[in-house]
Amino acid sequence: MAKVTGIGGVFLRARNPVRLAGWYREHLGVPMSGHGAVTFHWTADETTTFALFANDTEYFGEPGQRVMVNFRVDDLDALLTRLRARNVEVLPQTEDSEYGKFGWVVDPEGNRVELWEPAPGM
Repeated sequence: MAKVTGIGGVFLRARNPVRLAGWYREHLGVPMSGHGAVTFHWTADETTTFALFANDTEYFGEPGQRVMVNFRVDDLDALLTRLRARNVEVLPQTEDSEYGKFGWVVDPEGNRVELWEPAPGM
């Protein structure tokens, strides 16, 4: 059965991503890149990305959603099919990239949740 296997990332909206990235670097020692992201490599197969997005990003969906969680999944297509059958709100768009496949669902509170099936070797 297709399922979540871990947390792929946590994304925050920021009024000033550059300044906020600097704060995380300076005060918490988080090695944020210049564009406000860092990927932690826990094992060869497990990573978690922490990234800052502009306050006006449409990537999260509704403007009031300040945080979006990205869950790593083992079979995106099967999971989306099962969620649709259970009347979960599944957004129609998906994305294939060098990083893998992405899809999005909306939880009962209206939060957009990103589902990520990593590309082989990621």
